[in-house]
Amino acid sequence: MKFSKEGVHVAPAQFGLGVFSLRLFRAQELIGPIRGTVMDDPDYESDYCMELGENMALEPAAPFRYLNHSCHPNCELVEAEARDADDAADGPKLWLEVLTEIAPGEQMTIDYRWPADAAIPCGCGCADCRGWIVDTEQRDQIDPQRLTSQ
Repeated sequence: MKFSKEGVHVAPAQFGLGVFSLRLFRAQELIGPIRGTVMDDPDYESDYCMELGENMALEPAAPFRYLNHSCHPNCELVEAEARDADDAADGPKLWLEVLTEIAPGEQMTIDYRWPADAAIPCGCGCADCRGWIVDTEQRDQIDPQRLTSQ
């Protein structure tokens, strides 16, 4: 699936689908807003939802729904005040921002930073992989025994 406006495409990746660049992206470049449905439900969960705080979550739409995790990501989610041409409302929005230069064809990744009680083993393969998909500040709170008891 090609998303020319954002300069990305969705294709098979090591873990399901991933987002890949169609062009060169420079550090600190805002790629685009994360569109989707805001869920006002503290119990809402899905494989793709992004926490917004205040018991709210965003169920993202393609393409950014398919951003995979890396312990050494090349993108991050940021809140930015911006007006989107497709949305007349001004105000803060969740955007994808480039951390390091991304070459055409390179997979775009974010750090999921999950809490320790939701952490799962990581397979990102980067040199500084934490071994777990977890917030760096909660790495020491992971109980590896909970994986064997599930």
